[in-house]
Amino acid sequence: MQALRIYAGPKARRHIEQHGLNPKDVRVVPGAAGGPKGLVLGPLDRFIFGDWLAASTQEVHLVGASIGAWRMATACLDDPATAFLRLENDYIQQHIAAPPGKKLPPAQIVSEQFGQSLKDFYGGRVQQVLQHPRYRLHIVTSRGRHMLRREHGLGTPLGYLGAFLTNTLHRKAMGAWLERVVFSSQDAALPFATSDYRTRQLPLTEANFNPALQASCSIPFMLKAVHNIPGAPPGAYWDGGITDYHLHLNYASDLIAGREGGTGATGTFDSKNTASPGLVLYPHFQKTVVPGWLDKGLKWRHGATHFLDNMVLLAPDPAWIKTLPNGKLPDRNDFVQYTRDPQGRMKVWNAAVAASRQLAEEFQGWLEKPDMERVAAL
Repeated sequence: MQALRIYAGPKARRHIEQHGLNPKDVRVVPGAAGGPKGLVLGPLDRFIFGDWLAASTQEVHLVGASIGAWRMATACLDDPATAFLRLENDYIQQHIAAPPGKKLPPAQIVSEQFGQSLKDFYGGRVQQVLQHPRYRLHIVTSRGRHMLRREHGLGTPLGYLGAFLTNTLHRKAMGAWLERVVFSSQDAALPFATSDYRTRQLPLTEANFNPALQASCSIPFMLKAVHNIPGAPPGAYWDGGITDYHLHLNYASDLIAGREGGTGATGTFDSKNTASPGLVLYPHFQKTVVPGWLDKGLKWRHGATHFLDNMVLLAPDPAWIKTLPNGKLPDRNDFVQYTRDPQGRMKVWNAAVAASRQLAEEFQGWLEKPDMERVAAL
């Protein structure tokens, strides 16, 4: 059974038909939120960053939210293949015991231990990430506004209820409750347009690297918000997946308009532009690119848009996923299911990661002998 599916937007497909897919073509790599689901992308990450992209020289923007931000920051380390193995091991081995009678540990304890794990992981290596000669890292967070400007036992649930209701009416309206805040290394311009949603960009520095990364991974009610990040406006910062679950961003605008004489991150999509400004390579755990976390149940927002026209998306085949332990990808529900059996969870997750090596092997094989029949429309 084939494990890997390859999808492409119309511009990306035309490029591959004419030129194939080469590492020098890639200008952006996104990393989605999704918790443990991202574990199955480890072998692909090791191949892409440890081998394939290393054969090129162009600047590449890495955009990540939640576990995707952790993955993209890891790609910037000096030995990314080894670093990804450690990330995989650290994530699988994590265990915080829940109190008697509870399914999950307190958010405060989870935040404290997660913050320490990030310090241990990147300790002494933050400058490797910030000063990478080719990679520009963009960490996506969600900053609370008004009722959500501070974490509060009553105000926070009410604020998220308000965000949910307004998002159901119109995604952009959720900006009244939460704004997208992106921390970017080396003063890099954003590789996507920002007219879709309320957005703020800030410098990523040694002082705010750990707080920004922890904020990007701080799932509401499961972890505590990160307050008052150095160099950023005051307030509560949460998981970047809330505003940008799968990073369905307007890559077509910036990479086309910005590189072809347009106005960069504030540019607009030009359907007449047929130039090839670069591709977005997206290792993902599913075909659909869902805009925000609150859009998960809004199926009408799951389709591809022109934002993704220059994207090549790599995802596991749904039929192959059913062959994994429990017939699914690892997910956060496993923390609850195996709350009293952490070793059982670790065994299941390790088995899924071992099986996912097939994804990297098939992608490597396809690159050596591209077959357009395997490239489906995104």
